[in-house]
Amino acid sequence: MKKKLSAGVVGWPVKHSISPILHRFWLEENNVDGDYVLFTVMPNDFETFMRNLPHENIQGLNITLPYKQEALKFCDRIDVAAKRAGAVNTIVIDHNRKLLGTNTDIYGFVQNLKSRFPRWSSNSAPVAVIGSGGAARAVIIGLQDHLNVKNIKLFNRSKDRARKLSTDLGGSITVWSLDQLPAELSDVSMLINTTSLGMSGQDELEADITALPRKCVVYDIVYSPLETRLLEAAKVQGNPTVDGLGMLLYQAQPGFESWFGVKPIVTQSLRERVLSALMK
Repeated sequence: MKKKLSAGVVGWPVKHSISPILHRFWLEENNVDGDYVLFTVMPNDFETFMRNLPHENIQGLNITLPYKQEALKFCDRIDVAAKRAGAVNTIVIDHNRKLLGTNTDIYGFVQNLKSRFPRWSSNSAPVAVIGSGGAARAVIIGLQDHLNVKNIKLFNRSKDRARKLSTDLGGSITVWSLDQLPAELSDVSMLINTTSLGMSGQDELEADITALPRKCVVYDIVYSPLETRLLEAAKVQGNPTVDGLGMLLYQAQPGFESWFGVKPIVTQSLRERVLSALMK
């Protein structure tokens, strides 16, 4: 009898996670006999949980806050993406029960852009990135390693934190304070918000973007609400936009394929299922 396949997500807290909804949708869509479960693990128990993982009947895990960096040390191997990002969000357990860590946020960011604008190119113009947290790191790696972006303008409230990120990642990254944003947008090919500003329950991102060239893509990784004030302002002045929901969906693809042996497709039906859950 064929063993039922299983994967899940670990975090603290984790009940807010959208991952079970999208993975269970794909399991059903692809007729896979499998399950995707939530693991609520307190910080004091995380090491024990990870040490026991190879002995469990599970193909792998998603890692969410606050464990994305800590999970690195429990992996037997990590790929280039995880090493560059300094964080793991997906673990695959191989046939030898070894833990292989990767970071699919980079893939999710890039694929979401390509799904909307397959031919997008910076054309040697800089890209503006707001924020300097873990999401900013994944976005900048995606820009540098997969989208051939040579020049990045990094905006953050704390210039010291942004400088550290710039030093860590290398390449041509210039650092600016957030209040300098309006004066530095006239030559950019894409503007990306990687912060939680504009998310439901958070402060708004107060940004004057009127200087943006009209062909400049405005990308907000926030997905609740789907249309943030930043994207709304961009649409009003005629800029093409990308919302953050696709990044969430695409970053889940590589893990699902590795665990369950089927490459899932991001469809409008999946978007609607996840949006419905977000609105509850």
